[in-house]
Amino acid sequence: MTNYADIDFSPLMGLTADEVVTHSPVRDVRLASGKVLALITLDNGRDHTRPNTLGPQTLTELGSRLDGLAARAAAGEIHAVGITGKQYILAAGADLSDISLVRSRDDARLIAQLGHHVLGKLGDLGVPSFAFINGLALGGGLEIALNSTYRTVDASTAAIALPEVFLGIIPGWGGAYLLPNLIGIENALEVVISNPLKQNRMLKPQQALDYGIVDAQFPAATYLEDSLRWADEVLTGSRKVERKNEPGKIERLTKWPIAIKVARGMLESKIGTVPRSPYVALDLLDKAKSGSKADGFAREDEALAELVTGDQFAASMYAFDLVQKRAKRPVGAPDKALAKKVTKVGIIGAGLMASQFALLFVRKLQVPVLITDLDQARVDKGVAYIHDEIGKLEAKGRLDGDAANKLRSLVTGTTDKSLYADCDFVIEAVFEEVGVKQAVFAEIEAVVAEDAVLATNTSSLSVEEIGAKLAHPERLVGFHFFNPVAVMPLIEIVKTPHTSEEALSTAFVVARGLGKNAVLTADAPGFVVNRLLAKVMGEAARAVYDGTPVADVEQAFGPLGLPMGPFQLIDLVGWKVAAHVQDTMVRAFPDRFYANENFHALAELTEVVEKDKGGRVTGFTKAAEKVLKGHVGSHPASAETILRRVQDGLAQEIRTMLDEGVVPEVEDIDLCLILGAGWPFIDGGASPYLDREGASERTFGATFHEPPIRGVRV
Repeated sequence: MTNYADIDFSPLMGLTADEVVTHSPVRDVRLASGKVLALITLDNGRDHTRPNTLGPQTLTELGSRLDGLAARAAAGEIHAVGITGKQYILAAGADLSDISLVRSRDDARLIAQLGHHVLGKLGDLGVPSFAFINGLALGGGLEIALNSTYRTVDASTAAIALPEVFLGIIPGWGGAYLLPNLIGIENALEVVISNPLKQNRMLKPQQALDYGIVDAQFPAATYLEDSLRWADEVLTGSRKVERKNEPGKIERLTKWPIAIKVARGMLESKIGTVPRSPYVALDLLDKAKSGSKADGFAREDEALAELVTGDQFAASMYAFDLVQKRAKRPVGAPDKALAKKVTKVGIIGAGLMASQFALLFVRKLQVPVLITDLDQARVDKGVAYIHDEIGKLEAKGRLDGDAANKLRSLVTGTTDKSLYADCDFVIEAVFEEVGVKQAVFAEIEAVVAEDAVLATNTSSLSVEEIGAKLAHPERLVGFHFFNPVAVMPLIEIVKTPHTSEEALSTAFVVARGLGKNAVLTADAPGFVVNRLLAKVMGEAARAVYDGTPVADVEQAFGPLGLPMGPFQLIDLVGWKVAAHVQDTMVRAFPDRFYANENFHALAELTEVVEKDKGGRVTGFTKAAEKVLKGHVGSHPASAETILRRVQDGLAQEIRTMLDEGVVPEVEDIDLCLILGAGWPFIDGGASPYLDREGASERTFGATFHEPPIRGVRV
């Protein structure tokens, strides 16, 4: 058993010269019963935009504070210890900037051990400890609470989570052992593994209460007062804390191993076997069903040391930095002061995509939204869909009745284009054909003001060509959403040689208002995401037409770590869209992209591929096989060959895009792939992965990053 008190943690202090220390001042609170609770308030001295984090200096100070309180408890001076945070925040977990600086596996292990050493003291003070979760509690912040004896939560808390698996590591300060033994294995699997893999989903306070993570919830206005009164009742025995999943009530012999087995099968089906952290977390949760807390903590120490020094965590930190920093300050975005104020939005089209746009615009911007189409029946259908979706949000409690009615009143439809006269921002969602888009914009331009911004949602066509017949082409921007519109966080904003700074600024401000991250791209075929996905899809199609079974092709792409195989992705995007994008790319770059005339024949089918229960593609339908008959070769490619083709093809294409100035830097390409294509954090997007796999060296004799982004090599 590890004796944390005997460990020398001083080597960690060399990593933390720039640590923003979260201090832990204490004040005594005399409760109504006369008992004294020593209350620690974690506070880094910054406002709520810089959350409390837990670096080595912070933990060392907190450890000393807890040692002093243990001595006071032994002397009978205090009867309990409470720990809370500054306004809105308990703690956002470990200081990741410190963790990313580790020089060896020993350093990484020390970080895990220091967290266990300090937070473990909360359960060994000689008096009960109370975690008052007054705000954001992520990772180590939640583990502070889990190591405490009792927990309450502020009903207005923004988020509660153990997001470590999302970042390529595991809850390493007690979470992987304490949580399943507190709330049962099924709930723990949801919190530790499933939620992080669902776009890093967080818990709301009521969910935390329902799961049994916290013992009580109180309103924000009287949160600390109520929590202290509740703690006093617990201390005096007038309140007994009932937990449905007390250790003795948790079924371990049958339910636990079955839940682990089901979860493992689900992971293999959904994400393959490349990501390491979900499986390491699964093993820790499995072993948490037996053994001591000390054993559980020791397993977390070793698991964290291994993962923190690995390639996937290094890539995840690169990706995390892109999403948290670069995405919030888009490179090339003009001064937002140039943006035109948008008081009314027009949407050309009333189909599914246009209706999704309308719902997003009205919910986020809260301004009138007008839709149009070829006839009143289509317009009415679009408006009805939007109203119905608003009704669903109301039924789920995400909107109250007044808010829902307001949104409905803001959405109208018409076939009379003159009603677009006062729209400030008009976006089209019509058929992906240049002539069609030119025609609808010509009609609208004649109606709207000269400074109204026009936006096209084209996925691959030339924005400049779409605007070629406009009287004012400077007002046109590309504004490319990704499907599903409400979920995918990326918008590619496309600038033509004519686009004005005012139109571009308006587009960026609107994107931010919609809650999206925008990346500026040049007007090049496929822009960023579709250009690179076309490379992936083209290589998959090439392999099939060589004679490789579709299931083998899907499997060959596994090492990329993508959330789905290429044909599963095509099926999601739509075969007609995929066929159109491939055609666009082959016309632009016939020597580098692959398409086949049978793509369009397949796109006419109702169903092209068959899938298993997990959604993985297992083969073509009989109808698709009939289309392909006589067109497929007899020279199947090996998995190694297919993977090498796609790696080298991606490396070459990214290098070419950078040389062409499609985006300023490779970081923008990785950001687009992460936000727009679900490229995994553990790859860091595409470029760190291609560097590590040698594809960059093979294709252009260098790497995208120098030195390559990889784990510790000791």
